[in-house]
Amino acid sequence: MDEIEIIFKSIKDFFTSSMLRIALIPLIITMIILYAIFFAAADFGISSLQEIAAASQNGQEVVIDENAPFYFIWATYLIVFLFKYSFTSWIAGFLLYSIGTVIVLQASVILSIIIIGFLTPMILGILHKRYYSHLVLNGYGTLFSSLWVLFKSAIMMIILFLVLIPVYFVPVLNIIAFSLPLYYFFHKLLNFDVSSTILSKEEYKTIYKTQGNNFRLRTLFLYIISMIPFATLFSAVYYVIYLGHSYFIQLDKLQKASVYEEKEEQKEDIKLISN
Repeated sequence: MDEIEIIFKSIKDFFTSSMLRIALIPLIITMIILYAIFFAAADFGISSLQEIAAASQNGQEVVIDENAPFYFIWATYLIVFLFKYSFTSWIAGFLLYSIGTVIVLQASVILSIIIIGFLTPMILGILHKRYYSHLVLNGYGTLFSSLWVLFKSAIMMIILFLVLIPVYFVPVLNIIAFSLPLYYFFHKLLNFDVSSTILSKEEYKTIYKTQGNNFRLRTLFLYIISMIPFATLFSAVYYVIYLGHSYFIQLDKLQKASVYEEKEEQKEDIKLISN
């Protein structure tokens, strides 16, 4: 089965009733979380931060409510500092208006990928029963290992975001700089969730040794889809289906090769005994 066939087969599977029902879960949960974050921010007022920015830029005194949340106070001090000097005011404007929309988009991607991780065994279980019931699954993933990968990937993503700050102000390159940390997180989490559900550690190492670049290209393809505004809210289940088919096919090849090798060894043993 070539890559195009896998893509269209995954699309067909995605539009089955069972998968569409599962697809509603990350959509609903992510929307609830995003709305909660929005109203939490709006509670102390995004407009208030805008007023503070205008006041600091005009050199007026800024008064901070002591009862405000810590993140509001930190944001206020940061805005006052940035808008106090003309040199940094244009940087602040760029960050607030250009990066703000990207942050919202990336937040939806991150939330959807985290949520879909909990649904991955269910999705792959349906695929296994439907197409690959002849395959023996020896998944090595556990709740602890999933949380550990999530933690490590999140830390590395944050580090990459910080390291790449100077590149954010370089046209064209800033697009890559914004995308690289999130793609790292996207690939690590999605690839681990799917592979650890299907494969043993040994099987994963064997497959990834020869197919690693192909799976990176697959997750890159899925990541590009996720960059369509809020597409991940609807298509996260498709990511698991597509990557799941890819790993199932490789596992099928691996297990068939293993069976063939065992038969060849048995033939050799029989020859030795007969001689």
